[in-house]
Amino acid sequence: MQFELWLAFIGAAIAISVSPGAGAIQSMATGLTHGLRRGYWSITGLEVGLMLQLVAVAVGLGAAVAQSIVAFTVIKWIGVVYLIYLAVRQWRSKPFDLGEQLDTTAGGGRWTLLVRGCLVNVTNPKGLVFLLAVLPQFVVPTAPLLPQYLAIGATMVVVDLVVMGAYTGLASRLVGWLRTPRQQRAMNRTFSGLFAAAAVVLSLVRRGAAA
Repeated sequence: MQFELWLAFIGAAIAISVSPGAGAIQSMATGLTHGLRRGYWSITGLEVGLMLQLVAVAVGLGAAVAQSIVAFTVIKWIGVVYLIYLAVRQWRSKPFDLGEQLDTTAGGGRWTLLVRGCLVNVTNPKGLVFLLAVLPQFVVPTAPLLPQYLAIGATMVVVDLVVMGAYTGLASRLVGWLRTPRQQRAMNRTFSGLFAAAAVVLSLVRRGAAA
């Protein structure tokens, strides 16, 4: 991958990561309830989901999903249902002991966070179609494809780790303002609304809309 092309792709990768979406909401919600260190389990899951989408695009599955009404619709509604589940779960979350909740030495929950993050990205066909629309601009078809996709994947992961880590870290700093049950309920319901809004936005996505 040419250096100038790679620099241009970094800009695109930053724009993709910074733009608000289900991944950013998941990162902020995790940062508030689990802190930055454990929040990286969720971020790692997001990156696994992102790489699965990249692999799908690289082998041509992304094009099949983009062109098939049935495949696109099935994946889309799985994503909508999952986001609604997260919204309900967040709404029903009870006030917690912040000191205990943010104890990163406590066992359990890490794999759950990783799987949850992965599902948020995997079940988002808008991201898949967006990759399908953007990546061809940065791939030279006459050059070996594997090194280019490896460079693209590594760049996307590093950029997304930094951006999602920033979302998680900024959210974790808000815990000092969430000492009362009333404040915590307001926070839970705010993020519940954000997950629900993301579900509505995803439900309105049509083939080609992300292009």
